Amino acid sequence: MGGFSAAGLPNPIFLPNHHPHAKHLLFSSSSSKYKQPPRSQIFKSKQHPRAAPSILSSSSDFIHFYERTSPLQVNKEIQRCYELINRLGRGVVYLGSSRLGCDHPHYNQSLKLAREVANLLDCTSWSGVGPGLMDAINQGALEAGKPVGGFKIAKEAGEWTATNFHPYLPSDTYLTCRFFSARKHGLVDAAVRVSTSDRTAVIALPGGIGTLDEIFEILTLIQLERIGSVLPVPFILMNYDSFYTKLLEFLDQCKDKGTVAEGEVQSLWKVCDNNLEALNYLAEFYDLPPSEIRG
Repeated sequence: MGGFSAAGLPNPIFLPNHHPHAKHLLFSSSSSKYKQPPRSQIFKSKQHPRAAPSILSSSSDFIHFYERTSPLQVNKEIQRCYELINRLGRGVVYLGSSRLGCDHPHYNQSLKLAREVANLLDCTSWSGVGPGLMDAINQGALEAGKPVGGFKIAKEAGEWTATNFHPYLPSDTYLTCRFFSARKHGLVDAAVRVSTSDRTAVIALPGGIGTLDEIFEILTLIQLERIGSVLPVPFILMNYDSFYTKLLEFLDQCKDKGTVAEGEVQSLWKVCDNNLEALNYLAEFYDLPPSEIRG
């Protein structure tokens, strides 16, 4: 939003970076007002003045916040995402929950889907390379003997991971992103078709807030023809056990209220209840013979 927040402090205040008090704020637990500290208290940072704004807590302790010193940092990470995609190849991007473990039915369904889609399209499988259904995708693609790639983030399922490294994937097959914006660029670009020989797709598995964010972002990009304007990219919503039925009903209500056009959402994706339905759709989309389907 162009500023910073003192998350975790009492009464956090959001101010734009150009605000005269954006660098040094005094927070009080009983009031959301701020005041500029005495000149003698201002921390003299050796870093670039915008690289590390200093914030005073109610106990007058300084907390050092590192922010993006320049858009160049984000651009550099995006470039690394693109380099990884160019090296491993575009393919199917999977979105889904990092919370549903191997004891959940959707884990096994997702593993089988990833294995059969990798065999059908003969492409790289991309994901957030986290736990849960993302791990199922990795396992399924590896069982098919196909490449796996991804864009990791340091936080999954509400818990900070102990390491930026994946437990079993080679380090040259994924990138741990610092910026969510760079990670999203990577996940989108991995599904973009740049030639008719590219067989890509976006497949949304059951998931929570993060998955829904990615689903609607990609839906919007397809709607605005930022994805698929020249070469269409299939987008599949896996409605395992009617997981997304309430969401689909809500979108129907949006149509009834006039905020979504008739047939608009249906034109952007394909809703599938099971793996075979998804495989048949992909085979038809890419004009592949039914014999290629193993699931």
